[in-house]
Amino acid sequence: MSAEEILDVVDEHDRVIGQAPRGEVYARGLIHRCVFIRVRDAEGRVFVHRRTPTKLVFPSMYDMFVGGVVGAGESYEEAALREAEEELGVSGLPRPEPVLRFLYDSGGVAGKWWSAVYEVRCELPVAPQAEEVAWHAFLTEEELAGRLLTWEWVPDGLAAYELLKARETGGPAPRVQG
Repeated sequence: MSAEEILDVVDEHDRVIGQAPRGEVYARGLIHRCVFIRVRDAEGRVFVHRRTPTKLVFPSMYDMFVGGVVGAGESYEEAALREAEEELGVSGLPRPEPVLRFLYDSGGVAGKWWSAVYEVRCELPVAPQAEEVAWHAFLTEEELAGRLLTWEWVPDGLAAYELLKARETGGPAPRVQG
């Protein structure tokens, strides 16, 4: 996806109020939409990857989600399936299941974005998109937890992960600002 890609611009209530190129959306800090998909393999391990250094936002950082921006006129559901299949390099995934949605504030990096979090099981062999993924592995929950303090994680993915963990354990929801 390039800086010229057209995105829907939304308000604080996730209502579309216009459209703009991705580069302009980031530069002006306009609110837009993103999807995050937690991918598990047949053994329940989580797909984790390091982003390429050419990414517009959070280059070379680790992420426990695949995903990206929602294109203009695209639904969250359409974007979740498209992004999961593109980044994993597969086709024929089951439709990702919605889990939660939150407004993320990047703290001045690229504005705010509505973040729709999904889950999907991928039992297909993955061939991640080289333009998006520099390294990848499926990690157990314990392996992932062990790397939370030692690897540099994308802050929006980390916020989504913390919200999911709080939801799963019944704990308090953390703040979701970068």
